[in-house]
Amino acid sequence: MKVAKQPDICGTFLERVAQAPARALLLDYDGTLAPFTPDRMRAFPYKEVPELISQIMLHQTRVVFISGRPATELLFLSGIHPHPEVWGSHGAERLHPDGSYEVASFADEQLSALHLAADSLQACGLDARTETKPGGVAVHWRGLSRDEGAKIESKVRNLWASPMKEYGLRILAFDGGVELRAPGKNKGDAVTAILAEIGPKAEVAFLGDDPTDEDAFRVLKGRGLAVLVRTEPRPTLADVWLRPPEELMSFLRGWLTACGVESYEAAGRTTD
Repeated sequence: MKVAKQPDICGTFLERVAQAPARALLLDYDGTLAPFTPDRMRAFPYKEVPELISQIMLHQTRVVFISGRPATELLFLSGIHPHPEVWGSHGAERLHPDGSYEVASFADEQLSALHLAADSLQACGLDARTETKPGGVAVHWRGLSRDEGAKIESKVRNLWASPMKEYGLRILAFDGGVELRAPGKNKGDAVTAILAEIGPKAEVAFLGDDPTDEDAFRVLKGRGLAVLVRTEPRPTLADVWLRPPEELMSFLRGWLTACGVESYEAAGRTTD
């Protein structure tokens, strides 16, 4: 489904947020809160994001990052302290605000296959573009030309064809790369767990940008607001499309207002 820009939907939803007994704001990171960069370890958030998210956390909202990145990377990149709850590696990791940590278990043979897949990438000279994480191995080509990226993708998919078939692994495409993953966890699973914890009366939104976020949009359908955050729209299950950074900032400010804060600037002054 191709989503249209419908800011009135956001306004109606935020009115419900203002009246809700509980609130949860679920957020992807790369491409949503932070612009894409060729160096994935320099993907810092849009300027206002850390302060806005920090203020929202202080005003009766459960904020959760749900990202394909390893959970601990977001602690460094986001600049938000104290940090929110983080579900990393597509839901395979859970890092609580108090620092306690949980990680999913995977079959030994699948982990061995992922290790071999990472070794094959290194043998092909792709180690600098390789990212290993719980339950997965990713290759990034962001910053390269379309043709260069296509060549890397073709090579990687050929390398991974055998372990994918033999060990039941799956390839997950995202903006600027692909990931070989053990089955069993995705962002939709994280959203499902959070919905079960917060109860049916809470108002919930999930903001994401790429195909890996569609699992979360699917789970949230009819239960909350699914928001596609991209410079250009694409076919999606999301309810509404927002362009970053301006429309994203407007939504976050609107959430803070719905929490009873008269203005973002006033909220900032209260914590100086």
